[in-house]
Amino acid sequence: MLGALLGLFAIVVWGVTVVNTRALLADFSALEIMVIRFLLAWFVLWVMSPREFKFVTLFGGRRTVLTYRIYAWMGLCGVALYQFTENCAIHFTNASNVAILMSLSPIVTAVMAKVFLKDRNLGVWMWVGSAMAIAGGVLVGADNVRDLHLDPLGDFMVLVTIVCWGVYSLLMDRTNHVRVSPLVVVRKAFFWSLVAILPVAVWGTTSSGQTALDGSFAINLDPAVNLARFGKFWNLFNLVFLGVFASALAFSAWNLASKRLGMVKANIGLYLMPVMGVVAAALFLGERITWPVILGGLLILAGVAVASVNPMRKVGFQGAKE
Repeated sequence: MLGALLGLFAIVVWGVTVVNTRALLADFSALEIMVIRFLLAWFVLWVMSPREFKFVTLFGGRRTVLTYRIYAWMGLCGVALYQFTENCAIHFTNASNVAILMSLSPIVTAVMAKVFLKDRNLGVWMWVGSAMAIAGGVLVGADNVRDLHLDPLGDFMVLVTIVCWGVYSLLMDRTNHVRVSPLVVVRKAFFWSLVAILPVAVWGTTSSGQTALDGSFAINLDPAVNLARFGKFWNLFNLVFLGVFASALAFSAWNLASKRLGMVKANIGLYLMPVMGVVAAALFLGERITWPVILGGLLILAGVAVASVNPMRKVGFQGAKE
C-alpha cells in the first residue's frame, strides 16, 4: 500500500507539471526551466541527505567507479536526455503525437526488463491491460485534434525519450538492490544531469543558442529581464513546484515505489499520466473535458487494473529472485 501511494503521489505531481510548465513558458525558455528545475532538485536533495554526501575521487576502486557510472547514466538518460528530447519533440511534432506515443513507455520498459533483467512480469494480462491503456491514451491525446499526422523527426525523438526512461528504470532497479538511500540515488542522478546539460546551457547563451528551436534553448542573462521575471510570485511558485515537488520529492517517491512494488509494476501506473494531465488542465486552465477524454480515461483505468492482475515478483538485476 505504501508503495502504491508513493507511486500515485509521483504520478499526480507529474501530471500537474503541464500546468506549471505552460505558465512558465510565457517568461522562460524550456532550457531555462529545465536547468533551474535540476538545480533546485539537487540542492533540496543535498539538504535532505547531507550526512551521506561524499566527495568523489578519480582514483576510487572498481566498485566506486561502477557506482558513479550508473548514477551518471541515470542522470544523462532519465533526467537530462529525457527532458531534452521531449522538449525537442514537442517543437517538431504536435503535443498530441507526443502524448500518444508516450503512452507506450510502460510496455517498452517492461519489454526492456524482460530482455535485460529476465523479468517474468510480461505476461498475458500485462499485454491486454497495456493495450487497453494505450487505446485510452490515444482517445485522450487525439481529442480535439483535427490534423493528427506522423512527423518522422519529432516522433523519433519521442521514441528516444521512451527508451531513455527505460534505461533509467533498469538502472534504478539495480540501485534498489543495494543498500543505498533512494534520496542519495536521485540526488546523484540530478547532479550528473546538471553536468550533462551544462554544455547545452553554455551554448544557450550564444547567438546560435538564443535562436535555436524558436528560442526554446535560450539562456537569458540580462539582469533587468531576470529581475522582472523572477520577481513574479507565480513564476517562483511554479519553479519551486517543478524543482522541489516534481523533481526532488516525486523522483524519490518513485524510486521508493519501484523498490516496494517492483519496477515493472510501478511503471504500469504511468498509464495514468494522461488522465492526471487532463484533470489538471481542467482544474487550473479551464480546459473542457469531452466524452472521448472521459471514455479514454475510463479505458486507461481499466487497463491499469487488468495489467496489475499479473502476479509481480521482484527480481534482481541479473534476474535472481529476492
